[in-house]
Amino acid sequence: MIVERMRVHRELLPEGGRTGWPWTVPCVRALLGTGVAFPAPITFLVGENGSGKSTLVEALAEAYGVDSYGGRAGSRYAGPREPSVLGGLLRLDYGERGRAMAAGPRSRRRGFFLRAETAMRMMAEKQGRPGYWEERTDLMSHGEGFLTVFESMFREPGLYVLDEPEAALSFTSTLRLVALLDQLGRTGAQVVCATHSPILAATPGAAVLEVGEHGVRTTRWQDLELVDHWRRYLERPDAYLRHLTGPD
Repeated sequence: MIVERMRVHRELLPEGGRTGWPWTVPCVRALLGTGVAFPAPITFLVGENGSGKSTLVEALAEAYGVDSYGGRAGSRYAGPREPSVLGGLLRLDYGERGRAMAAGPRSRRRGFFLRAETAMRMMAEKQGRPGYWEERTDLMSHGEGFLTVFESMFREPGLYVLDEPEAALSFTSTLRLVALLDQLGRTGAQVVCATHSPILAATPGAAVLEVGEHGVRTTRWQDLELVDHWRRYLERPDAYLRHLTGPD
């Protein structure tokens, strides 16, 4: 494992520093004390909008030294960046491979961060640069561009942090991403991914952390509320839609 756990040491907080955002978010409060552990090479954070999963993965990328805007570990930031409140306080417990990467200059670190909301601009700026991809992703569809980035960047052991990578992908393209993540996890890399996709969360051997009012807890794919809702909806969409749409 590259990162075994992330946490915020209480002594780093200013007095009264836990009263505002982001400490009002239960999963962020879970970082105090024992923190959040990553029990497998591939870990998915699953939860409702506003549950804080994107806040966690963005802070993880920042703490590892990757631009929160998105991009490759070890490269220069796209522009001046101030760490977020959480990113500046987060501390990572590294495994053996992670300690070797973290001990030296930032250029020694390997990995990638994709943030769905800034991905298109990041892709347009990075295409053709050394260490990235040669293809013109700005001439591709949204989903084709995402897959080109994944296939180009998922090539070596490192920490890969993804925030809703399925946003642009079709069903079949999401399955291609599952195959890429599975292959990446077998190479000694580590993946931490925030997602709403039951397809991604079903990646074999992956750990699933459910984020919500309870904070963060390890669960099984088949026990996820997300999976239960999708299963029920696909079996009987009218059971949901009759409460949302008007009569014929």
